[in-house]
Amino acid sequence: MTAVAVIGAGPAGLMAAEVLAQGGARVTVYDAMPSAGRKLLMAGRGGLNLTHSEPLPQFMARYREAAPKLHAAIAAFPPDALRTWSEALGEPTFVGSSGRVFPKAFKASPLLRAWLRRLDAAGVRFAFRHRWMGWDGEGRLVFEKPGGAAAIAADATVLALGGASWPRLGSDGGWTTILADKDISISPLRPANSGFIVAWSEIFRTRFEGHPLKGAVLSFGPHRARGEAVITSGGIEGGAIYGLSAELREAIAANAEAVLHVALRPDVHHGELVKRLSASRGKQSFSNFLRKAAQLSPVAVGLLQEAAIGAGQSLSAMSAERLAELINAVPIKLAGVAPIARAISSAGGISFDELDADFMIRKLPGVFAAGEMLDWEAPTGGYLLQASFATGAAAGRGMLKWLDR
Repeated sequence: MTAVAVIGAGPAGLMAAEVLAQGGARVTVYDAMPSAGRKLLMAGRGGLNLTHSEPLPQFMARYREAAPKLHAAIAAFPPDALRTWSEALGEPTFVGSSGRVFPKAFKASPLLRAWLRRLDAAGVRFAFRHRWMGWDGEGRLVFEKPGGAAAIAADATVLALGGASWPRLGSDGGWTTILADKDISISPLRPANSGFIVAWSEIFRTRFEGHPLKGAVLSFGPHRARGEAVITSGGIEGGAIYGLSAELREAIAANAEAVLHVALRPDVHHGELVKRLSASRGKQSFSNFLRKAAQLSPVAVGLLQEAAIGAGQSLSAMSAERLAELINAVPIKLAGVAPIARAISSAGGISFDELDADFMIRKLPGVFAAGEMLDWEAPTGGYLLQASFATGAAAGRGMLKWLDR
């Protein structure tokens, strides 16, 4: 029986292992961590958003310039197939109000446990605490493990080591040096779905750290995202921010800063806001007047104050017209991108030009790559896991085809 190695026990690696085992290969999954699926378990803390229910053309557009490279893999293992796969593991799914798809258990651990049991029954072996270091002079895989190094021969290998976000969970991007030494083209790993740095005033940071801005619309140039953003001690993060993170990151790389605009009451017409703000405030403080007249949360009023102070202006001295304009276009100057170690995912990775149609690295026959190691990014919403599962399955199918050549 053919002996193959899968390096990385995340969604892409485990899916590749499943496909390979079903195809008759003897599979060993290696991982530097003490257990499998650690980042998947972390993702499950928020409900495990497996995929999204929108039609495939809209779904594929979320992958931007990488969409043509991912299309075949996702079309072969689309969202409906992922939902069927989950149900076969005893974890049926449901579609949330936003169109996102979750397991009914709303967490990752039952799904992962069932998956590992099925892999074990299929004969997949696991070797944990094995950190991949490259190849030796005879082409064997070299691992650092407790007790010393090990050199292991494999007929073929799937690399699924992830990107560089949340390195404490196992994906630290250390593989980039190994592959660069083999003359493999790799786009630098960068934060994706990340927070951004803002120089808040001390009073704003102290009072509002951890407070959410709900129902806001965030915009940057022609790009818009609706949802929640959260104030952090050093900046801003959250779902709506993540939807704009690629554009904001590139702007900051080019100009050292970017200005984000926030509409705090996007569903209230400008004229209606002006009317409300033109009313007499009587003996109310100006902050209370704003909260009641425009139905703004305390953090939203604080954000308006930050913008006014930054512009050397006074909110209370503004006309109703100007206040209404500011409420739905609050500028926030982003001074940098939060560290990649805190990002939900990472951009960059192995160039698709280095891969053939079966996800094999052309310069390394018999070596396949999948998941976040590849040069793509996508917003949160189920797109990250879907592409990881789909490319893992595609790499597994590609390896079986190569082994059977």
